[in-house]
Amino acid sequence: MTQHLAAPLTGTSDDAPGHPHGWWRDAVIYQVYPRSFADGNGDGMGDLDGVRRRLPYLRDLGVDAVWLSPFYASPQADAGYDVADYRAIDPMFGTLLDADALIRDAHELDLRVIVDLVPNHSSDAHEWFKRALREGPGSALRERYHFRPGKGANGELPPNDWESIFGGPAWTRTTDPDGTPGDWYLHLFAPEQPDFNWDHPAVADEFRSILRFWLDMGVDGFRVDVAHGLVKAAGLPDIGDTGQLRLLGSADGGTPFFDQDGVHEIYRQWRRILDEYPGDRIAVAEAWTPTVERTANYVRPDELHQAFNFQYLSTSWVGAELREVIDVSLAAMRPVGAPATWVLSNHDVTRHATRFASPPGGATQTREAGDRTLGLRRARAATLLMLALPGSAYVYQGEELGLPDVTDLPDEARQDPSYFRADGQDGFRDGCRVPIPWTREGSSYGFGGGDSWLPQPEGWGALSVEAQTGDPGSTLELYRAALAARKEHPGLGAGDSVEWLDAPEGMLAFARPGFVCTVNTTDTAVRIPAQGRVLVASGPVAVNGAEAELPADTTVWWTV
Repeated sequence: MTQHLAAPLTGTSDDAPGHPHGWWRDAVIYQVYPRSFADGNGDGMGDLDGVRRRLPYLRDLGVDAVWLSPFYASPQADAGYDVADYRAIDPMFGTLLDADALIRDAHELDLRVIVDLVPNHSSDAHEWFKRALREGPGSALRERYHFRPGKGANGELPPNDWESIFGGPAWTRTTDPDGTPGDWYLHLFAPEQPDFNWDHPAVADEFRSILRFWLDMGVDGFRVDVAHGLVKAAGLPDIGDTGQLRLLGSADGGTPFFDQDGVHEIYRQWRRILDEYPGDRIAVAEAWTPTVERTANYVRPDELHQAFNFQYLSTSWVGAELREVIDVSLAAMRPVGAPATWVLSNHDVTRHATRFASPPGGATQTREAGDRTLGLRRARAATLLMLALPGSAYVYQGEELGLPDVTDLPDEARQDPSYFRADGQDGFRDGCRVPIPWTREGSSYGFGGGDSWLPQPEGWGALSVEAQTGDPGSTLELYRAALAARKEHPGLGAGDSVEWLDAPEGMLAFARPGFVCTVNTTDTAVRIPAQGRVLVASGPVAVNGAEAELPADTTVWWTV
């Protein structure tokens, strides 16, 4: 395939590589989960053509970039995070020409494109892994993964005590070509996702080549999946902990398969490649670390550009807790010169309109619908708080519609692989992945010409883009107004600090140049001095001369 198909957005004096005001420092990045965003061919599954047709909507929404979850060739054992070919598009999503057209159209609309990269593991259908199994013990391809003999008299026990994030042992035993039981291979996630051995030079060479392939295609950056997991401790030692380990390791990086210091040399190599390309290309770490300080290691000046702030995502709707995580986040990023990032929802956690529907709302997974009116009110307030903070913000598709999680999906409809494995992740991620509604009517509310791969709730059309457009009280119009104001107001966007103002208990108030944000996280109205002219508010606010009354769970932006 001819490369350099879609030219990147050109850089300016303010976003040249290494410049302190790169576009990504205050970008609002919209996550598209392709299978659930828009269906272009009517087969019930979202695809790249569907995304391409909806790009004008994202431009008008006011975001700066689109992050696409995986669309690579894959057996789809984990919704595309099991990649069989990193240089091909899965037919369910389209072709490389569709990807090229999408990138071109996005750039014409001044939208940048970030694609998912999955370097911790491949699919078991990847050619390397298939050959490793086919060739049996002694195959050179086995060195590119973690194959080990088992313990016990006949090798019948896993090589160590590591557990899969999806539940059960992190090891699966192979069968040798002669039909006898063979070695085991490591998979921190599903058995269909064998972990790469990043100590092998061929793995590092391959991913440097993959980076260049997509950069030559014109993408503007990468979201690095499981960025904290690539390097495993030498010897793959036992943990000795019978509790299920999830995505967070220990505070000192001591978990032998997560947040090992060796990952940082990999990202230094990647940064050098990114800096070779024009247009300020970036990489964003999905690094689940136990502290914001550990996360900051991934965004030192010679490593990646951003890292997701999962500590913020998991913070309860409590004023004091929010202020603490904001302070810690800004303080951790300041020494390394990286922007803080803020995120409330994604494809792996319960939507925040549902998380906040039951107090205190800090858990990242919940199976309860809760009080939807309360959840939406808090979600709107939390969004304005997030967008007022210095740095970059991430928006997950459908949150601008105020979509709740679909908590009552029938068991037979669920497709999350962790749902079918005991003692792993909660297994209810399907609830945030239900295709979004575009129109009031239709078999899939405008998602496509037919049904959708996950069933949409009755009444979904009332939350659709069509239903909310033009309604000044809708969540969609709130997002549009906030994103427009964020672009226009000189006090919003990039930065590394806020000035906290005195506020009653349960409230947050901070100033930025020419701007004040006030947040009432309590369940009662609060009277405060008016801070200037109301710019945007998440709910009705009464201003009477020099005094204002903020209703419960309300955020107000003031221009001063």
